[in-house]
Amino acid sequence: MMLKDRLAAALAKGAGAHMILLTGDQHDGDLAASDTLLPAAVLIAVTDRADPGVILTQRTDTMSRHPGQIAFPGGRIDPGEDVVTAALREAEEEIALPRGHVTVIGEADSYRTVTGFQVTPVIGIIPPDLIFTPSEAEVASVFEVPLAFLLDEANHVEATLEWQGHDRHYYEIMWNDRRIWGATAAMIVNLARRLRWS
Repeated sequence: MMLKDRLAAALAKGAGAHMILLTGDQHDGDLAASDTLLPAAVLIAVTDRADPGVILTQRTDTMSRHPGQIAFPGGRIDPGEDVVTAALREAEEEIALPRGHVTVIGEADSYRTVTGFQVTPVIGIIPPDLIFTPSEAEVASVFEVPLAFLLDEANHVEATLEWQGHDRHYYEIMWNDRRIWGATAAMIVNLARRLRWS
């Protein structure tokens, strides 16, 4: 079975399944239910190879929000855009991934951040070994992590930190010297539960 068919079948099978979805790095109780969430989208770009990988970026240290953190390409949804259009545009802007090279599989479960965004991950298949050009203002580097590694629950480490006087729980995933945590790690954990990749 081709990768796109495997992903599409797993995504569809997991839709509506009973599972615990993480939201807001597990501390968005700080957001009132009435708070307006800004819509955003990210692209989970999966490389079409025997051992598929996922494209991630490291944000520049000069970014005002989440400097130096690992992230999926993505950002705010502009007026008139849907989540797919926004995810593809952002990936093109951030890492020069041509939208015509992305075969969109579908949307994963949306994720609510403590900073007030409702983020929808869009899963897409891309050809292997594309050359990416990071946007100097936003992206320090682009790298690929094996999909099987990211979806393996053994690599999802629960951690705690004190934030505003309370213990906050979150996930982190270590890949070589890269620390994937916060919203990106939580979306990966959600995706792993949705796909039950094997």
